[in-house]
Amino acid sequence: MAKVIAVVNQKGGCSKTTVVANLGVGLSRNGKKVCVIDADPQGSLTASLGLCEEDANWNDSSHGNPIVEDTRQTLATVMMDIINEDSYDPMACILRHEEGIDLVPANIELSGLEVSLANVMSREMILKEYVDQLRDSYDYILIDCMPSLGVMTINALVAADKVLVPVQAAYLPVKGLQQLIKTVSVVKKRLNKKLSMMGILITMVDYRTNYAKDITQLLRDTYGNSVGVMDTYIPFSVKVAEASAEGESVFKYAPGCKAAEGFKKLTEEVLVG
Repeated sequence: MAKVIAVVNQKGGCSKTTVVANLGVGLSRNGKKVCVIDADPQGSLTASLGLCEEDANWNDSSHGNPIVEDTRQTLATVMMDIINEDSYDPMACILRHEEGIDLVPANIELSGLEVSLANVMSREMILKEYVDQLRDSYDYILIDCMPSLGVMTINALVAADKVLVPVQAAYLPVKGLQQLIKTVSVVKKRLNKKLSMMGILITMVDYRTNYAKDITQLLRDTYGNSVGVMDTYIPFSVKVAEASAEGESVFKYAPGCKAAEGFKKLTEEVLVG
């Protein structure tokens, strides 16, 4: 049965999508069966893994046919079926990337769905209902959350077992952590008692600067004992952005770069945990 990890931070630009994509591929390279879920209406994970490319590195995981973008199903499609109590195939929207991971894609329709959820009974449980149907098919399910603490992010926390919080090594992203930790605590208390923190992952680090060193120390001093800070950090590298633009993981695009080494160590830490 899959371990479900929600990658969450209400602050944008802290590498949530990058972490989900590369950690997913890293786990797959270690022989694990992995599904990544794009739970952001911006569809950043879907785009960064190459779905928007015309030649598309994606195939329908059940039929092996190239995806036609106008007809593909998304997370919004599945969640709407659940809300309407319509029958659906939980695997119908899943796409397979050439690097061995599966994706549940997202697009702007998810934004409209979030508005619709306001009037739905047990609205926090909709994503969990879908994820639970995928658990037996995978070893790991990673959820890329939108940069807010809205109803879609709450859905992800209710569906998850663990929470991984990427934080850029800068003052403002660190400042907003307390509200996120409080939200996770409330979800654990009221909606998902098995939810726990995997830890804070420090990203986009340039340890050539004293500033980055000071922020890292601040995080470890403040949250090391209560929330936990991952031993691994992800160094800043332009190769990561270039890899996303090519629809590839950093392991394939630039296997020798420092970021690839960072994601390799992160993968090992997650596997041990």
